[in-house]
Formats: sequence, C-alpha cells, structure tokens
Amino acid sequence: MSLLLVLLFLALLAQGAPIAICLGLSSAVVIYWQGLPLSVLAQRSLNALDSSPLLAVPLFIFAANLLSLTGVTTHLFDLVRMVLGRIRGAVAQVSILVSLIFSGVSGAALADIGALGAIQIDQMKKQGYKEEFAAGLTVAAATIGPIFPPSIPIIIYASVANVSAVKLLLAGIIPALLLTVLLMVQVAIVARVKDLPRDDIRAEPRAIARKAAISFPALLAPVFLIGGLMSGFFGPTEVAGVTVAYSIFIGVAIYRTLSFANLFRALRDTVEATANILFVVATAALFAWVLTLDQVPMKASGFLLSLSENPLVLLLLVNAFLLLVGMVLESIAAILIIAPIIAPALTMAGVDPLQLGIVFVLNLMIGLLTPPVGMSLYMITIITRMPVNRVIAGVMPFFIPLLLSLLVVSAVPALSTWLPETLMN
Repeated sequence: MSLLLVLLFLALLAQGAPIAICLGLSSAVVIYWQGLPLSVLAQRSLNALDSSPLLAVPLFIFAANLLSLTGVTTHLFDLVRMVLGRIRGAVAQVSILVSLIFSGVSGAALADIGALGAIQIDQMKKQGYKEEFAAGLTVAAATIGPIFPPSIPIIIYASVANVSAVKLLLAGIIPALLLTVLLMVQVAIVARVKDLPRDDIRAEPRAIARKAAISFPALLAPVFLIGGLMSGFFGPTEVAGVTVAYSIFIGVAIYRTLSFANLFRALRDTVEATANILFVVATAALFAWVLTLDQVPMKASGFLLSLSENPLVLLLLVNAFLLLVGMVLESIAAILIIAPIIAPALTMAGVDPLQLGIVFVLNLMIGLLTPPVGMSLYMITIITRMPVNRVIAGVMPFFIPLLLSLLVVSAVPALSTWLPETLMN
C-alpha cells in the first residue's frame, strides 16, 4: 500500500502537478484501491484543519501583509542604515538586521522576501553591489524569519509532532540570532576582501532620533509578540490576533497609510496564501494517515534505531535526508509528511523534541534555496527578473553560514532547549 502511494505521488510530482494534488489524489486512489470508505477523505482532511494552533497561520500572514502595505519596512530599513553609519558593506548588513526585525511579525521566508526583497536589492544595486550578491543575500537572510518567532513552519511542526508550540517558538530565538551573526560575519569578511562600498547615507543624531521615533511603533510589534510568549500571557493563536490588531492600529492611527483599499488587498492576499497552505495541510494529513495504516512510522523508527542509538549520529543522518527532501518537496508538505515518521524515532533515541523541531525546520528552510523546488529562488527571480541560474550563483556562498549554523544547532542541544526551559519552568 505504501509503495503504491509513494509511486503515485512521485509520478504526479514528476508531471508538475501542484503538491496538494499530488498528496490528495495519490491518497484517494490508494484508499479506493484498498476498499476503504471514501468518507475517510473528508473526515481525515477536516480533522487535520480542526486545530487551534493552525488559526495562527492566517493571522500572522495577515499581520505581515498589513505591515508591508503601511510602509513599515521602509522606515525600518532607513533606521538601521542610519544607525550602522558608513561602515564598509553597511547596506548588506542592514538587509540582514531588517530581516531579523521583520521576522518578528512575518513568520515566513516568502513573506520576508515579498515585503523586503525589492527594497534590499534596490539599495544594494544603487551603491554598486553586484546583483547576484544582493539577490543571494536577500534570500539567505529570509531564512531567519521561519526560525525566529512567530514562525508558521514551527507552528505547523508543533501541531504535527505534538510539541508545545510556545516552547518551540521560544526555542527558535537563539538559533535565529546565531544564524544572523554568522551571516553578518560572512558579509564583513566579504566586505573586507572584495572592498564592498560604504553606505552613502549621512545622518545626524537628531535625524536618527526622528527616524527612531517614527519606527518605534513598528519595532514594538516583535516586543509585544515575544514578551507575550515569554510571559505565558499569550499562546501562539492569541498573540497572532494581538499582532493583527496592533498592525491595524498603527496603520490607521499612527502611520495613517492603511486605507480601505490596502486593507482589502491584505485580506485578499491572506486568503489566497492561507488557502494554499491549508490545502496542503489537509491533503498531507490524508497522505500521512495512509502511511500510518501501513505502519510506516513504526518501521522507519525501527530502521533508524538499527543504524545507531547515538542522538547526534541520528540527527546528522536526518540532516542529510532533510536537505535532499528540501530540494524536491515544499517545506510545509515535507513537515506534514515526514515529521510524524521521523520525530517518534529520534525522540526515542534521546533527541530533545525542541531541538529536533528547530533542526527539522532549519533544514527545510535551507531547502527553499535549493533547486528544483526552491521557492525563495523563484520568488526573487520574479522580483529582480534575473535568470534563476544567476540567483543560484549569488546564493551559493551563503550556504556556508547556513550549513554551519545547522551543524552547531544539531551538535549543541542547549541552543534550542535552554531558553524555553528556563522561561517556562
């Protein structure tokens, strides 16, 4: 049964069918072939969507769309440029820091690229950066978003793997900061070796203070979010709702740039993005259920544990596997299909569930930068109108900090576990 399911899935994928169709149609054929009631299709799909943590997904998408349309990203970019001053490679460093700040409300790599990509690349091109370097840095920095809270992939992983979503979101803070530092170190080295241009912005302390005052409401959004999670006052869904309300408030009352037309546009984009994600969630749950009927998770657990009982060795094996999976599967689908199979085995072997969640998501976010299914690559080609081969060439050097951060997080469990355990206990 499982072999037929996987073969049908791969055949549909090879034909270029959308991932949700590949998952749902292959599952439906196997269920019919096995003589199971077709009502299972609706029942299992709807059960997968009947999840409180998943309510946070459309809310965070809506909040990111609202902040993007109010011009917040431009204010943040200008403020960080002023603060860093005229250091060599400053605009590239600004791109990384702004991605970190904006990740505190977006929760997704593609949202970061959509909101910041054009601004980041245009500023770097104006100052003489190569277009490949600008595009590569932009997509590499966007991987910070799905690791730093709020993170849509982390929320989905938590719902699938039965892990506390709040703890897992907090577990992503230190790895995201580590990734930010490693990216900035690489840019600093490249700036020195290749003599990257200095920023041409000149800002007096008064101008910096004025821009900081303008940007303060936007900077306060991640503080609300992380503070609410750390205090335990908000869960992921509640804090998503608060973030939406706050985004509307500052867009209408403070920046006064959120018109009814922009609000409608944000709602429309949110509905479209949410429908795409939840369609994949529903069909992937059906796919995983069929695998469970054939006891694939238990067989996979036994196979992994037969290879080694060392948690680090198992994590490294899973890293290699997930990096390959990220090349051919969309990240949300990969989480929904593979997490229920791998998570029990590694947890039994002694891998902390929080560390595993962060390693799992970080692997798949790196997969967004790898062809043939590298969604970040294709999105940046739309923004820049560059051929995808040039974008890939620009991304290649940034695999060094990305893979290094993955290895460090895999080898040092405390990077993922210390903060949530300290705060939640």
